[in-house]
Amino acid sequence: MNAETMEHIFEPFFTTKERGKGTGLGLATVYGIVQQSGGSIWAYSEPGQGTTFKIYLPRVNRSGDQAGTESRPEREKEGSETILVVEDENTVRLVTVSNLRKAGYNVLEARDGEEALRVAAETETAIELTLTDVVMPGMNGPEVLRRLTELFPSIKGVLMSGHADDTLVHHGVINEGLPFIEKPFTRDQLSRRIRKALDG
Repeated sequence: MNAETMEHIFEPFFTTKERGKGTGLGLATVYGIVQQSGGSIWAYSEPGQGTTFKIYLPRVNRSGDQAGTESRPEREKEGSETILVVEDENTVRLVTVSNLRKAGYNVLEARDGEEALRVAAETETAIELTLTDVVMPGMNGPEVLRRLTELFPSIKGVLMSGHADDTLVHHGVINEGLPFIEKPFTRDQLSRRIRKALDG
C-alpha cells in the first residue's frame, strides 16, 4: 500500500476495492477490538513488497488484572461531553464509539431505540448529544431524538445514514435542517460534525 492508502486503512467504510466488492469494515473492526482491549495496532507496507501488521495487547496476570503497560501518545482531546451512540450495525457502532472515546468524550451506546431510551433513563449523567442512525429496526433515529428530548430537553442530536440527507428529507424521513452526517465518514469528519453540533 502507498502512504495515502495507509493513512485511511483503519477508517470505517474505507476500501480500495470496487463498489460492491468490499465493505471497508474489516480492518476497522480489528482496530476497534484492539482499542477496546487496551492495545494498539501498527502497520507497515511498501508497494510490491507486502504489508506487516503488529498488534500489541496489554499483559494480564492470572487474576485478570492488567499489568503495567507503556504509555503511548494519544490524540489531543476534543471534548469531554457525554454522547449516546445509537447504531444497530455492530461494527459501525464499535468503531464510532472507540473513536469518540479516544477524542475524550464520555460515550454511552445502544443497539436500537428501545435500548437507547433505557440507557438514557438509567444514566446518572446528563447526555449532551445523541448520534443516531436514521434507519433502524423498530424506532427510527428521528423518533429516538424526539423521545430523548422529553428526558433531556437541552439534548442535541446528530443523525447518520448511508442515504444522502436530501433524499431522506425528500421522503419525509427527517426534517430539513437537522444536523446530519452521511456514511461513510472518516474519523475527522465525525469529530468535526460532533464538535460543531455541541458548540452550535
